[in-house]
Amino acid sequence: MFPWKKKEAPKPGEKRTIKANNHLENAIHNYANNYIQTSKYTLLTFLPINLFEQFRRIANAYFLFLLILQLIPQISSLTYITTIIPLVAVLSLTALKDAIDDIQRHRSDSQVNNRKSFVLRDGKFVEELWHRVVVGDIIRMENNSFVAADLLLLSSSEPNSLCYIETAELDGETNLKVKQSLPETAEMGEDTNELNAFDAEITCEAPNNNLNKFEGIVKWKEETHSIDNDKIVLRGCVLRNTQWCYGLVVFAGKDTKLMQNSGKTTFKRTNIDRLMNRLILGIFVFLAVTCLVCTVACGIWEMQLGNNFQAYLPWESFVQDTDSETSGATVIALLVFWSYVIVLNTVVPISLYVSVEFIRIFQSLWINWDAKMYYDKNDTPAKSRTTTLNEELGQIEYIFSDKTGTLTQNIMTFNKCTINGIAYGNPTALDGNPVQTWDAAARVDFSENKWSEETFEFYDASLPDEIKNKNSDTHLFFRLLALCHTVMPEYKDDKLEYQAQSPDENALVSAARNFGFVFKSRTPNTVTIEVNGKEEVYELLCILDFNNVRKRMSVILKKDNKIMLYCKGADTLVYERLEKNNQDLHAKTQQHLNEFARDGLRTLVLAVKEISPELWKEWKRKYHEASTALEDRDDKLHQVYEEIETDMVLVGASAIEDKLQDGVPECIYNLAQAGIKIWVLTGDKQETAINIGYSCNLLTDEMDDMHIIDGETKEEVHQQLEEALSKMGGTSPVTSSNKQDVPVHLVSFSSSTTNVPNGRRGDDVTEETTGGYALIINGHSLIHALSKEMEVLLLETGCLCKAVICCRVTPLQKAQVVELIKDHKKTITLAIGDGANDVSMIKSAHIGIGISGQEGMQAVLASDFSLAQFRFLERLLLVHGRWSYLRMCKFMKYFFYKNFAFSLCHFWFSFFCGFSGQTVFDPYFVSFYNLFYTSLPVLAMAVFDQDVNDELSLKYPQLYAPGHLNLLFNKKVFLASVTEGIVTACLLFFIPYGCISDQFGRQAFGIVIASILVIVMTLRCALDTAFWTLINQVFLWGSIIYYFLFIYLFYLSVFEYEYQGMAGNVWSTPEFWFTVLLTTVIILIPVLAVKFYLCDTQPTLADRLRRKIKMKKTISKHKDLRGFSRSSLQRRSTRSLRSGYAFSHEEGFGDLITSGKMQRPDSVISNPN
Repeated sequence: MFPWKKKEAPKPGEKRTIKANNHLENAIHNYANNYIQTSKYTLLTFLPINLFEQFRRIANAYFLFLLILQLIPQISSLTYITTIIPLVAVLSLTALKDAIDDIQRHRSDSQVNNRKSFVLRDGKFVEELWHRVVVGDIIRMENNSFVAADLLLLSSSEPNSLCYIETAELDGETNLKVKQSLPETAEMGEDTNELNAFDAEITCEAPNNNLNKFEGIVKWKEETHSIDNDKIVLRGCVLRNTQWCYGLVVFAGKDTKLMQNSGKTTFKRTNIDRLMNRLILGIFVFLAVTCLVCTVACGIWEMQLGNNFQAYLPWESFVQDTDSETSGATVIALLVFWSYVIVLNTVVPISLYVSVEFIRIFQSLWINWDAKMYYDKNDTPAKSRTTTLNEELGQIEYIFSDKTGTLTQNIMTFNKCTINGIAYGNPTALDGNPVQTWDAAARVDFSENKWSEETFEFYDASLPDEIKNKNSDTHLFFRLLALCHTVMPEYKDDKLEYQAQSPDENALVSAARNFGFVFKSRTPNTVTIEVNGKEEVYELLCILDFNNVRKRMSVILKKDNKIMLYCKGADTLVYERLEKNNQDLHAKTQQHLNEFARDGLRTLVLAVKEISPELWKEWKRKYHEASTALEDRDDKLHQVYEEIETDMVLVGASAIEDKLQDGVPECIYNLAQAGIKIWVLTGDKQETAINIGYSCNLLTDEMDDMHIIDGETKEEVHQQLEEALSKMGGTSPVTSSNKQDVPVHLVSFSSSTTNVPNGRRGDDVTEETTGGYALIINGHSLIHALSKEMEVLLLETGCLCKAVICCRVTPLQKAQVVELIKDHKKTITLAIGDGANDVSMIKSAHIGIGISGQEGMQAVLASDFSLAQFRFLERLLLVHGRWSYLRMCKFMKYFFYKNFAFSLCHFWFSFFCGFSGQTVFDPYFVSFYNLFYTSLPVLAMAVFDQDVNDELSLKYPQLYAPGHLNLLFNKKVFLASVTEGIVTACLLFFIPYGCISDQFGRQAFGIVIASILVIVMTLRCALDTAFWTLINQVFLWGSIIYYFLFIYLFYLSVFEYEYQGMAGNVWSTPEFWFTVLLTTVIILIPVLAVKFYLCDTQPTLADRLRRKIKMKKTISKHKDLRGFSRSSLQRRSTRSLRSGYAFSHEEGFGDLITSGKMQRPDSVISNPN
């Protein structure tokens, strides 16, 4: 069996039948093996496939056709060497780049395919490579190991055969999920003999991309058992908190749900590439028309004049054999058509593609070498993983971002709290006095607590002092945090670790631990904590678990014959259930909650209630009835919970921070000012995503409205979208294909009324902004919204919003949202993420960015560019992207201009050579013009040019706007460059012709035009250069000097070339230098005048900034011009009167804890000491 051999997959909708431990039976169905292949080539297929792909480019196929024509001597006046060398160079360079990219993919594939697992073979478990795992195999996995394939869980080391997994690579979440095997298979445990004898038949759904659904049945021992998603462990998960488990492979390799969600690798091309292909088709039409004109003119000339000069210009023998003069002229004219195709081919020079590849390589190197995008904490630089998409970075209109690990560090920290109306958490110095900056704050020392964590930071010493002084309110606050949760403790190497279903809970329990209230163990009936070295054991009577409706959780505990209810939850819901006596405390706490929310923190309100034994006895009876009800059990339990959670006493509130990555708010603000829309696509919960949206300035209180789409049915979703659209005005830019309809910030300097299409708010720049709207949509609603009937409605609604957040989305849904924008908006998109769940989105977008994060390297390996932090995206786009786009546009404009000016000299000369296909220039000049004489100045400009420096590019993000509208290079700009080239060619030919044609022969006349052409093109490049370096100067003046020196030496008599001595004779005449000066001035002065006129009357923001720089001469480098103080204590979220509560939006571990299913046989998880 060859691992790379492709196998036929089951047809969609078919069921899959699997026999456990039966390779022969399963092989009949040709199920995919576990081999993963993302590479495109092998050693045998590289050359044919790569050449086929390259010759699919119109230009490459054209040059191959041109090479064939040049091999025919009857129609070619140029040697084939002029085409074959650059063609081979282009093909080789591209092939080398493709080979390097594919080698990286091969290495990635090899790394994954050669991971090892323990697989049951011939009655024993042996170490086997992943790619040799097949459907029907039984695999043993151990704690912290990756899951090799999609498995049916058979048994595990945990009580009731539970299994804990981390799904970060699937949905971006690091909180643990619980899986449980069938009780019948759980009895096998780790008995190898029983596992080897396991011969069940599994019938299940065909491979699909739905991560949240699985349907199947297991037939074993003449019994049938149903299996669902809770019994399936997916590839890409990591086993946590479980010593071992066994699973049966149901899907392998490309059939796994992870790979089904990965999306297809597509060949990405830039917007300029696509435009250039269309322009080249237009150039071919122009070339054909021009050659046709020369053909017709040649036929007329041959019939009227050429036939009379056969004594001096005899026709070819095969032409003389024609029946008549007309036939002979026609044959000559047809041959001349192909001759002019060869002569004028330089309007589309192959050196264009060589130059473009060269420029893109250097733009990639600038990204790789940028020390300001280097992250020293993990020694990770920015990296351009492709060299074909750099200028596309300067045209991004939509950014699709993951949340967890991309915007955030996925680290929750306890920052502040309020207890009995007193707020804690503002930084203080060693003497206890408040300070204004974090740098001056003193970190609280928790070293006296043996359970404290080194990573825990708190900067307000007054709170630990209150605990030491045995303040009853602070003790009650932290007791509640240590008791009210569903966290599971675990001891590793005598170190206490917590496993929580959400990082929020982990942060709160860890905070209590560091302040001396240590949660140590639990059983189904008890909770044990340690307070200041003394253990306290509480009897666990009931857990009122969290769900999306309640948005709170409570526990009922008994100690010393006192029954207490401890509750924590969202402020709005808990406040409704508080006793009404202490309104002053409620008001103070609410004020603190608002302050915490404005700081972007996520809050929970804490409350307690003492329950009398009589009330408890009565409530317990109602709870038992509700929990055992056969109908409407959830509703009845909810009613019972409501009865007991009343008249609670307010204790305080906690405030934790979902730590953003450094610089995220500032980065998002600047990108928004650049006119870029940001959509967050996350597998996380709605409230979590909304809180992060506020923290990173994606959402603000200044927004006019926030629309939440959470309907369960298609009708509900459609109604919610319609209502949102009508409230936002009911119109959309989607229906307009005019790019000018896209909203663009227009700014102007206060001293002038001229609008600038690429400006930004600065010292003296004004800008008008509006509140805007936000759209929040859940994954289950997105399923309906992305349907064919509703996708346009979703798009219209989303495009009217300043911010869009999609929650609980699958990897494939992320890709579908990106495709929706790509297909309908026709704009440039960028996707950024850090996990395997982001791969499909990264592949779908025009530009894919991988973050080198905590969720593995899958996103980086699938990306076009990799960054260590989200904040570097600002510099990547606003500096490198904008410069790359600017440079490439300048290069394209100039290159087409100089080649039309060069090529059409042949056309004007054809009127004086009988349209014979003769060239006005030396054939070697034709070969070297783009290669040696004019290539270096424009390459230097395309590699080094800057309109403004990087600091101003970041300070004025609206400089980025021209890329959105394709202002710098489009069909209009191309036609202007071509027109200028045609006019320049006319002047280049006819001014020297009028001045000195009667003094020089054809060869000398060709040298005159060639010399002027090199000088004019080089100086024209200088006029387009905005940023001068030593290399620019050397290349510019060196090109002119090189041309004159090379021509002079090449035309010496020692080489016995037909042009020998010609250069010295021409250059020694004053008429030559007068003609050079006259022609250069006539061509360049109008260009210079137009530039000055536009700069004075219609200046861009870049023009104004350069003028300011020249006027001021120096610019302060230390002034904060970006509207943010990075060292400020206060976060810049502007939320005021809203809940910032943080909690898991999934039902917790409550039922599992109280049922005892999570407990090991000794029924207690305790301190080993």
